[in-house]
Amino acid sequence: MALIDEQIAGQLRQELAQLEQPVRLAVAFQTLADPESEEVRRLVEELCGLDPRLRYEPVNFVLDQARVAALGFKRTPAIAVLQEPVEGQERDFGLRLYGLPSGYEFGSLIEAVLDVSSGRPQLQPATLEALR
Repeated sequence: MALIDEQIAGQLRQELAQLEQPVRLAVAFQTLADPESEEVRRLVEELCGLDPRLRYEPVNFVLDQARVAALGFKRTPAIAVLQEPVEGQERDFGLRLYGLPSGYEFGSLIEAVLDVSSGRPQLQPATLEALR
């Protein structure tokens, strides 16, 4: 049974039409020790199936220690939102989501995907200046 129904899938396809650059969602999972991981994996796989510019990368939290360390995952389930490699270099903006992105958190995941795809900060100029 699908986690994303057809009505929601249609709305998501419209949102994802705004993608500027391809995005990869790396999902850290530990299926036996953390059953919620499997639900997160399924949700992200379904989401990535809605647009060819989204790619799913499974990261086994126990077996893929080098990738876990490179992405800075601390626990499972976790999702890293990455811009696909441009000229061989992936862009990591440090966006990590922990737990099952349901309810309002699912909207945060979609916003993170769109933000990473643009490659530009979505902050006001005064905020950017203050951060400098």
